Amino acid sequence: MPKFAANLSMLFTELPFMERFNAAAQAGFEAVEFLFPYEYPLAHIKEQLEQNNLKLVLFNTPPGDVNAGEWGVAALPGKEALAREHIDLALEAACVLDCPQVHIMAGVVQPGMDQAECEKTLIENIRYAAPLFASQGKYVLLEALNPETKPGYLYRSQYQTLEMVKRINCPNVFTQLDFYHAQKVDGNLSKLITEFAGKYRHIQIASLPDRHEPDEGEINYSWIYDLLDKVGYSGWIGCEYIPRKDTLSGLKWFTQLNKHTRN
Repeated sequence: MPKFAANLSMLFTELPFMERFNAAAQAGFEAVEFLFPYEYPLAHIKEQLEQNNLKLVLFNTPPGDVNAGEWGVAALPGKEALAREHIDLALEAACVLDCPQVHIMAGVVQPGMDQAECEKTLIENIRYAAPLFASQGKYVLLEALNPETKPGYLYRSQYQTLEMVKRINCPNVFTQLDFYHAQKVDGNLSKLITEFAGKYRHIQIASLPDRHEPDEGEINYSWIYDLLDKVGYSGWIGCEYIPRKDTLSGLKWFTQLNKHTRN
């Protein structure tokens, strides 16, 4: 049965960030993920994790200058030094917070940038990151973002990230399979799940077309969960969606699944 992690950047936003850990635990979650830990003292986040008996299973490297259109810098030529600062910072946080993996954000290919040069820059930066993470028993993840959500992001398709992982060729680099992005761009989720089993280490979910709770829309998540069990996926599934109303009223799907799993 699936294991779900609450995305605290999108769920329980009715509360201040530091109060969301307790809210997630009270709702029945045993793990959490979020976008970034860098605005808060790591000791405070660690305290919330420990007090609420929660595992942290994913966060991202810093986004860079969001106001300038950046969303990660690891693929941006000329920003290699900053990218590696971000990588070092993320690894330090992952060690303090006992997080097994980090999504290294590639970035948006801005007008005038060369796609091939951006890919080369990313590969070099990930090859810098991979052995550092491996030395601490941790993993590096790459994620494709659909162009409607993040126009110009280095890779939009799951097949692009899979090919990138192949080119990087480091044993602790995997893809992050977000079904919301995947369905928008690639479709045929069953093929992605079965043919590439073992190549993704983390999954995220949301409904389509509105990115709400996974109990509506065009993806049959009950069927997806069964298929993930069949292929032997044992990782976490991050709930990275926008609640229709308040978070708790939209968690009936999770409560029912959690109850079934415990029984």
